[in-house]
Order: sequence, then structure tokens, then C-alpha cells
Amino acid sequence: MTDARPLGADEATFIAAVHSGDTARFALITERHRRELQVHCYRMLANYEDAQDMTQETFLRAWNKRESFKGHAALRTWLYRIATNVCLDYLEKRNNRTPVPSELSDSEVLYLQPYPDRMLPENPQESVVARETIELAFIVAVQHLPPRQRAVFILRDVLGWPASKAADALELTVASVTSALQRARVTMREQLPDRRQDWRSPATHELSSDERDVVKSYIDAHERNDLDGLTSLLRDDLRFAMLPDSGTGTTTAKDAVDGWVSGGLFQRGYDDWRGITTTVNRMPAAVLYLRTPDDPEYRLFAIAVLHIVDGKIAELTGFDATDKPWLDLPPTL
Repeated sequence: MTDARPLGADEATFIAAVHSGDTARFALITERHRRELQVHCYRMLANYEDAQDMTQETFLRAWNKRESFKGHAALRTWLYRIATNVCLDYLEKRNNRTPVPSELSDSEVLYLQPYPDRMLPENPQESVVARETIELAFIVAVQHLPPRQRAVFILRDVLGWPASKAADALELTVASVTSALQRARVTMREQLPDRRQDWRSPATHELSSDERDVVKSYIDAHERNDLDGLTSLLRDDLRFAMLPDSGTGTTTAKDAVDGWVSGGLFQRGYDDWRGITTTVNRMPAAVLYLRTPDDPEYRLFAIAVLHIVDGKIAELTGFDATDKPWLDLPPTL
């Protein structure tokens, strides 16, 4: 696998570290790639904790295979190749890492976890953290691809690798990569909402003022137990899921709020809320804290990740926010 490039400083330093057995230098050089490799593993697996584990496995394999690196490819390329195959090996062993059918939708990704923005690379290549390819809808759509097809799609259409480079990484022919990419694009367009079908358009990073205002209003409605106000924020074709519970579907704004109330929210014991705004997957999110009658503190309850269109919440994906220290959220308010 070659990049047709002269030996760079990283590659020369890496080879010197390998020859000298300098584990500290090896770790220093590879560690600078950790965050972008973890994002890559997350796209493959849709689960933050699995992505952390597979990134660590990538570095272990890199150390074990260190003698095989000759500098013919960029170190970054070599590490991506290892990370991709680590994820493929994991997917082959774990049969619960494919979408499962439900009564409310064609398929679900119950193992989906949000990705904290603070863990994104600080100075990445644009393709690594483009908002269009880190949003939850995109991550979920990718999970509908068979694992090897998924790898081809991410390498080619997300990272922008040429077909020959992707073929080398996956030990496939260029013709096989081209065919897999064509099939993957068809599936992605079937899975993604119409308004988000072009994942190769110019990427955005920042939230709009509309998005920030809607999140603030969403939190305010909870804090005031304002059901009418909450209803007014939701589109009438709202897509809602609360993971890891099964069931993702489209509902009207009124039915959504009525369902939450009938499930106990905004009833006694679940009616004293506070919230803070954050971002995950480069999406606006509301972190909700609940205070029960006998508790002096508001305790971390859930995080609602919102996709906002024209000032309305079009998609709401809720996650239990407890026992997820990697979200770095305060446990109480």
C-alpha cells in the first residue's frame, strides 16, 4: 500500500522508534492520531465505548506489527488500515452490531451512543469531523451497510480515499471496491431523510442561532412544565427514539407529548426539571436533570439530541445520560 510520497518526518521518526525499540516515542507518535481514529471506529460501530476499545486495540496491533511499516504509505494511512480491520474483526464476532427490526420502524440501532464533541480532533482534516458525517442520522444509516461495504463507503466517501488506496487497505480489487461503493450509496440514500442525502456537500460545523434558541426553549418548557410550549417546538412528523429502549417512529407533536405524559413525565416526581445546553455529534442537545420530592439536588437524567429544521424539532433521540462518564456531564445541578 503506497501513497506515492516521500518519507515524511512522522514516518522517519516512527521507523527510528521501531528500530530502537523506543516505546515512549512510539506511543507519542501514534497517540496524536487517537482522536481521528476513534471517530473512524465510531462511524464503523456507532458506539462510543466500542470505538474507544477498538482504538486501543488498533494501537496494540500497530505495536505488534511495527516491523512491517516501511514508510511506503503515510503513517496515518497505515493506522487507518489497521483500525478498519480491527473494526471488521469485531463486527464479525459480534452479531448484535447490526440493526434489528422493530414494530415501529424497518430497523433500529439499539447500541447507538452519542459522541461528545469535546473528543473530536482539535485540528483534523475537514472530512474527519464534517457535521454531515457525524450526525446521528448518518451514523445510523451507515449501520445498515454490511461491514465490508461500510468500510468501503467510509474510506471512499467520508475520508475521500481513492479506490486503489481503499482496495489496498481492505485487500480487495479496485473493481470490488467500486461495486461495493455503488451499492452503499444506494442504501445510504434509502436510509437518510431526503433533506440529508448529500453527505458530500460542503461541511458545516457550527450550530445556527435557530438551533441554539430552540434548545433553550426546549429546556425552558421542561423547567416550567409547559406542555403547550413543548408541543409547539415539535414538528408534526417528529421522529422520536429513547435508547436503549426499542421503538423509533414518526408521530405528531401532540401524540408525542401525550405519550410522554402518559408514561409519567411531568407527573408528580417527574415534574421538577433543570437543563443545560451541550452538543454531541455536532448536534444541539439538551441535558435534563430531575429533582425528586425528597432530594435536595437535581440529578442527571437524560440527554435529548435534537435535529432542528426551520425552527422546529424534526428528530429527537433520547439517551439515558447516567453511567456515561465519557460524556463529561456534571452529575448534579
